[in-house]
Amino acid sequence: MENRCFYNSDGDFLIVPQKGNLLIYTEFGKMLVQPNEICVIQRGMRFSIDVFEETRGYILEVYGVHFELPDLGPIGANGLANPRDFLIPIAWYEDRQVPGGYTVINKYQGKLFAAKQDVSPFNVVAWHGNYTPYKYNLKNFMVINSVAFDHADPSIFTVLTAKSVRPGVAIADFVIFPPRWGVADKTFRPPYYHRNCMSEFMGLIRGHYEAKQGGFLPGGGSLHSTMTPHGPDADCFEKASKVKLAPERIADGTMAFMFESSLSLAVTKWGLKASRCLDENYHKCWEPLKSHFTPNSRNPAEPN
Repeated sequence: MENRCFYNSDGDFLIVPQKGNLLIYTEFGKMLVQPNEICVIQRGMRFSIDVFEETRGYILEVYGVHFELPDLGPIGANGLANPRDFLIPIAWYEDRQVPGGYTVINKYQGKLFAAKQDVSPFNVVAWHGNYTPYKYNLKNFMVINSVAFDHADPSIFTVLTAKSVRPGVAIADFVIFPPRWGVADKTFRPPYYHRNCMSEFMGLIRGHYEAKQGGFLPGGGSLHSTMTPHGPDADCFEKASKVKLAPERIADGTMAFMFESSLSLAVTKWGLKASRCLDENYHKCWEPLKSHFTPNSRNPAEPN
């Protein structure tokens, strides 16, 4: 983005780099954002990005509200993503004339507009306030999980949320599945089979996602739309159903995440056809699943 910058009048960007470092220039200062970190560029903030190698990642855009930390409820004062671990830029400025013209690109009501000026927009010497861009290292997430039996709701892995007017229902959640211990007893430990009111876009920053070890690669994505049933593939089911339930490390060397939304998500024609990256056989990972229902395997009068 040489002699160019961008700002979004429509909403906020949450940027998740998967490969390659991002050096982000803003009116507030500079941020170096690496894979396994995220950053948020809020509405109206001008920014430019330098890359140094082949680079890719994910972006979530929300409208009308801003990202914030989820309410912790009974968890209390500390846990999940702690406020102290979010970083903001140190004031920095660029006093530079651009005789050939500096292009400012604006996204407004879904359309792009451009204007030229003869000076860098990053000529802000100082600032104050709390409306800033920020970044966060996902390794600092304080994982909370079940230590007895059963599953806690996946909302316990929420890093940031953009709330709707309906309590408990978000316009968007950013959820991660970081390395952690699994100790639940009498429990099928992988993510359970379910359907819900949220659209779930899953991405993978590194490693192997526990519920689908094969075919789901870093930089890829999957979309399970509202009320669409989904869950672990057949291999994961068979392995987890037979394994001895001892304490085990889960997802070491892995970082998967989800963009969740109570709204419906559409896939572009480029994503479906032109990209030539669509996995036409994705559904086949569930075809080998077999019914193991045995209603007479125990006496219903006996205690569990």
